[in-house]
Amino acid sequence: MGSITITQRDLERLRNLLSDAVSQSSRDYLEKLEAELNRATIVTPEEIPADVVTMNSTVRLVDLDTDEDMIVTLVYPDEADIRQGKISVLAPIGTGMIGYRVGDIFEWEVPEGTRRLKIAEMMYQPEAAGKDI
Repeated sequence: MGSITITQRDLERLRNLLSDAVSQSSRDYLEKLEAELNRATIVTPEEIPADVVTMNSTVRLVDLDTDEDMIVTLVYPDEADIRQGKISVLAPIGTGMIGYRVGDIFEWEVPEGTRRLKIAEMMYQPEAAGKDI
């Protein structure tokens, strides 16, 4: 597992989300997100590289087992809508990709086993676009 990078603002919002969601969601996913946050390098929004997946980033992922492409936006749980490609940070794929860079490969647990996904392209990152989200 490589290191990940997260903005201070995302860290604060995600920690608040974790404390609010403890009673609402699967404890396993919350623990995985908390573990990711605990190992992250924290930077200001201005310091985050433009190729790092932050909250509200839109990326093109490639499933390395099926070669399938998918375009997803990483969002907070209340904004999640799979039909629009909006994936919650509390979903396994969302927890799996936050803080990784274009070119990185991460694993995602599904009922059938482990999927390996590559972040193939950054299509939009709020910080790179000058948006303070």
